[in-house]
Amino acid sequence: MKLSILIPVYNEQYYIARTLDRVLRVDLPEDLEREIIVVDDGSTDGTREILETYQNKHGDVMRYVPQDRNYGKGAAIRKAIALATGDFCIFQDADLEYDPRDYGLVLKPLLEGVADAVYGSRFLYRERRRVLYFRHSLGNRLLTFLSNLFTDLYLTDMETCYKAFRTELLKTIPIRSDDFGLEPEITAKIAKRGFRVYEVPINYDGRTYAEGKKITWRDGLLALYTICKFWLIDDCYQERKGQEILESFAHAHRFNKWLAALIKPYLGDSVLEIGAGIGNLTKEFLPRKRYVASDIDPFYLNVLNNFALRRPGLEVIRVDAAVSGDFTDFRGAFDTVLCINVLEHIADPERALRNFGTALSPDGRLLLLVPQGPFLYSVVDQAVGHVRRYTRDELRKELKNAGFKIERLMDFNRVGVPGWLFNAKLLKRNSIPRFQLKLYDSLVWLWRRIDRFLPWSGLSLIVVARKA
Repeated sequence: MKLSILIPVYNEQYYIARTLDRVLRVDLPEDLEREIIVVDDGSTDGTREILETYQNKHGDVMRYVPQDRNYGKGAAIRKAIALATGDFCIFQDADLEYDPRDYGLVLKPLLEGVADAVYGSRFLYRERRRVLYFRHSLGNRLLTFLSNLFTDLYLTDMETCYKAFRTELLKTIPIRSDDFGLEPEITAKIAKRGFRVYEVPINYDGRTYAEGKKITWRDGLLALYTICKFWLIDDCYQERKGQEILESFAHAHRFNKWLAALIKPYLGDSVLEIGAGIGNLTKEFLPRKRYVASDIDPFYLNVLNNFALRRPGLEVIRVDAAVSGDFTDFRGAFDTVLCINVLEHIADPERALRNFGTALSPDGRLLLLVPQGPFLYSVVDQAVGHVRRYTRDELRKELKNAGFKIERLMDFNRVGVPGWLFNAKLLKRNSIPRFQLKLYDSLVWLWRRIDRFLPWSGLSLIVVARKA
């Protein structure tokens, strides 16, 4: 395994050489390889010449990336993350305030597989802490308190430099802040993403402003603004439309519970979920005697594996609904196959339905949800890869041809049709605005009571079918 050490640098000619010497010679736990990525953020004081010397001498483990001007710490870290190839990443400042000998302590929860992110806290005392500015410390604690208030994490040091992550997850987080807003932004996003976050004590040798400390009260105000901004904005995934929409619905907790309540009465004890995505509904159906959550997207599988670590009875497996060979080992293994918003993505849905039948025990149940109404097909459907929207007759025909007998066919979410027509058909938007979705979710208690009385068809169809 490999550790990527990400070092943003700006005008640190008196400290960068000693920082790099420490990083190069520190012993890493479990024989980790090291990869040092140094992004010079437009230094003008001789730092660049020092970095070029180290690059020439240690090019086998160090990569030096110069930027044409000073963009800020967030921009430098963003560049370094994009270049990282290690299994884990850790942020390292270039000013000697943080000791690389603490890497082992910070990385331990990651190496043990219990964490996705680890923060090194300056306020959980270990061996030493240089005593400096009281008001600066008070400001740090205040910002951490406010960050905790909005994220519901219980950190002691949100602003710490030492943050370590599983690289494959870190790369999926968009970092918008170019400056010191990086710290509260990334904290807000890992909280919304449900990362397993740990905190460990580290040593801290703070420096004075006379010694080159750069952060000021203006950065504190910026952090406060960033905390509020990313509490309101759910910008937690790199720009993939499918992930963005799934993330939006991950926060529509009331909507998910409404849908789950309609499906739960038909679930058995052994369930195969096709296309579980990031587990928006999976969590609503646990625990079960056996529950297999599947998908084909590596990113979603990674999220599901993370979700499954502490949930006995939950397995995560790659299963392609359209590939018959993926179901060979599951022949007759489940009393329920659950397929929510997947069938409409598949070019040959009847083959997929027959595959589902293979996995079901005799008289097993198939639970489907598909989008309804070809006239509602829009740019949103295109953005998420929908091949079609179904009519009742089309769905009945496909299920019959695949060997299923329908027990119940229900319209779902009639109340969402006007909003869909307005956003997707009239305004041609390729996603539903998050504010509208949050407002809609807050009123689910009302929609559940009136939905069945509305005189038009629903956005979706829910099917309960038996294997004939």
